[in-house]
Amino acid sequence: MTKIVQLPDVGFFSALARAGSLTRAGRELGISTAAVSKHLAQMEERVGVPLVNRTTRRMGLTPEGELYLEHARRVVGALDELEQALGQAKAAPKGLLRVNATLGFGRSHVAPLVSRFAKRYPEVEVQLQLTVNPPPLTDDVFDVCVRFGAPPESRLVARHLGANRRLLCATPGYLMRHGTPKTPDDLARHQCITIRQGDEAYGVWRLRERGRHAVARSVKVRGALSTNDGGIAVSWALEGHGILMRAEWDIERHLKSGRLVQVLPQFDTPDADIHAVYPQRHQASRRVRVFVDFLATAFAQQVAADAT
Repeated sequence: MTKIVQLPDVGFFSALARAGSLTRAGRELGISTAAVSKHLAQMEERVGVPLVNRTTRRMGLTPEGELYLEHARRVVGALDELEQALGQAKAAPKGLLRVNATLGFGRSHVAPLVSRFAKRYPEVEVQLQLTVNPPPLTDDVFDVCVRFGAPPESRLVARHLGANRRLLCATPGYLMRHGTPKTPDDLARHQCITIRQGDEAYGVWRLRERGRHAVARSVKVRGALSTNDGGIAVSWALEGHGILMRAEWDIERHLKSGRLVQVLPQFDTPDADIHAVYPQRHQASRRVRVFVDFLATAFAQQVAADAT
């Protein structure tokens, strides 16, 4: 008698749900869209219920499909663990690795490291996607996400890659023309370059004076220029348009050269340490662990080089 659930179906359905469409699943699995549709139809015939709702633009899982996917992921995870138990963890990593990072940091830091990683581990196929706003970390869209700040979700693993501060800065010319702020309240009288990114409150800067009993301050700032691209914001600051709050990694070279100077250095802004974040179920994945270790080593080496 034919079994209702067959082992090849489990991996197929997990890939289909991850891809989000029949066409993308076909590309990931190396088969045609028609073959994906046929395989899915055969699965639904065997289980006797529809697993996917199809529309012209996208697909979604039925309640039965969600249940199937939940168990399918457990099976795939158990198979990964079995492979490692049989000694596969010593083998070279291979397979598809989906990585996400923000636009600016992804271009300048993550992409070069992916290039080096690919040369060292040629059997790993890396898909790097850069986004302005990070996708929900609970979605099964990426294997590893490079993020600023640790995630609040307990189901996720966060590996610390490096320290990172947000700093206030402006050009010497701007400060000469408009004066240098002495307190956070002075910022309200300045042109401030604001960035619309993620879930952060737009146009609200939080500062804390150093000291044991310091109180955090929230300042509403305004300016003629705003953007959702950090690189553009830095360019505007370099052109003297106003004061900017930006991650240290993005402006450090301009601070060293003197093109930008720090504003209100006696105040701290929220930390934005860099983390590699991934679901707990990926802890058993050889390629995920090797990639995260590679990132951690590379960032540590960069910090050591900067200190010399």
